[in-house]
Amino acid sequence: MNNKMNIENCDCTIIHDDIVRKVSDNMPDEEVLYDLAEIFKVFGDKTRIKITYALFASEMCVCDIAALLNMTQSAISHQLRVLKQARIVKFRREGKVVYYSLDDDHVKHIFDQGLNHVLGKH
Repeated sequence: MNNKMNIENCDCTIIHDDIVRKVSDNMPDEEVLYDLAEIFKVFGDKTRIKITYALFASEMCVCDIAALLNMTQSAISHQLRVLKQARIVKFRREGKVVYYSLDDDHVKHIFDQGLNHVLGKH
């Protein structure tokens, strides 16, 4: 049994210039596409996905997230730096405690769309 996925190829050699031009005209700049790819790379790590999901429910400090995920505070801090750099999370300081939360509602929307896709929801 062949487990390879069959990909259908076009047998024609005609370029549909109108379609190519229309799509090209609406294609974002390279820098924007690069930034978009970087966002998806950030979501390419299971720990960062877990942290993001946890922050949907409540803002949390590093200690709380580490306890929740059964990881070291150092490991959580590293992942939070990556998430903060990508503007997925933000923080606020209250005395000696630093609380992390989602940066904005766009983050939850992106995450929900991906989760719905994985779960087959439309």
